[in-house]
Amino acid sequence: MTDLKQQDTQVDIYLPQPATLTRKSALTGMETFFEFRFDSGKPLGHKPGQFIEVSLGGIGEAPISVSSPPSEADTFELVVRRVGNLTNAMHALSVGDKVGVRGPFGTSFPVDDAMLGKELLFICGGIGLVPVRSAILHVLKNRDAYRKITILVGTKTPSERLFTDEIAVWQKSENVDFHETVDSADREWKGNVGVVTNLIRPLEINWAQSVTVICGPPVMYKFVILELNKVGVKNDAIYLSLERHMKCGVGKCGHCQVNHLYMCQDGPVVRYADISEVREAI
Repeated sequence: MTDLKQQDTQVDIYLPQPATLTRKSALTGMETFFEFRFDSGKPLGHKPGQFIEVSLGGIGEAPISVSSPPSEADTFELVVRRVGNLTNAMHALSVGDKVGVRGPFGTSFPVDDAMLGKELLFICGGIGLVPVRSAILHVLKNRDAYRKITILVGTKTPSERLFTDEIAVWQKSENVDFHETVDSADREWKGNVGVVTNLIRPLEINWAQSVTVICGPPVMYKFVILELNKVGVKNDAIYLSLERHMKCGVGKCGHCQVNHLYMCQDGPVVRYADISEVREAI
C-alpha cells in the first residue's frame, strides 16, 4: 500500500490538474490578470513566492508565479506577460476556458520564519511586483506579526505600472511606507523619476532589524544589493526571487540548473548569503 501511495504522489507531480478561468482583466498593454479555480474545488496550497506550471493542450507549458496570497479559497491569481506561444494563447482565453496546472513548486519567502517580528522592505522592479505581491498581501493580512513595512516599486514608464488600484491603497495606508518611481515620466506623472535604488538611502528603517525582499530584472539586483550593503544590510537578511525558465519543476530536466543549484527547487526564492559566490545565479 505504501508503494502505491508513493507512486500516486509521483504521478501527481507530472500530471496537470484542470483549472477553470473565473476572472480576467488587462493590467497593461502586455500584462493580463487571471483568476483560476481548480475543477476539484481544492485550494492551490501555495506559499508566497512559489510558481506553477500552466499548460494548454497542443501549445505547451510555462512556469508562472502565483500572485495571490496563501488562502483556503478555491481560487488563485496569476499575472501573465505576453511573450510567447503559450502566453499569447492565455491572453486569448475567455472566462470558462480551462488550463492544466502543475504545482506549486519551489521555495518561498520566509514570511513565517526569518521575516517574523522584523522590519520588512520589499523592492520590486517592473513585473517583479507580481510574485512579491503574494508576500505583501500576506504580511498585511497578518500585520501584527511584523514591524514596519516599506514597499519600493520601480517601473520603466507610468503606463507599465501594475496593480494601480492596490498601490493607491498602499500609498494612503498607515500600515505601509510606500514609495514609487519610474525611469521615464509622461506629462501626467507627478511622482519620482529615476532608478529604484535612489529610494533606498532616504528610508527610515532600522536596518539591523530588517529583512529585504527583492524581485525584478536581473540587471537590477547587483545595484540594489550594493546599495543595501552600504546602509548596513547583511547578505543573510536579503532574499531574492530569481527568474529562470523552469521546465519540469521538480529538478529532473536540468533546464534551470545554475552550477549546483536547481532553481525550480533551490529557488526561485533564495537567501543572497547562500548564493553570493554563484555569480551566474543573478
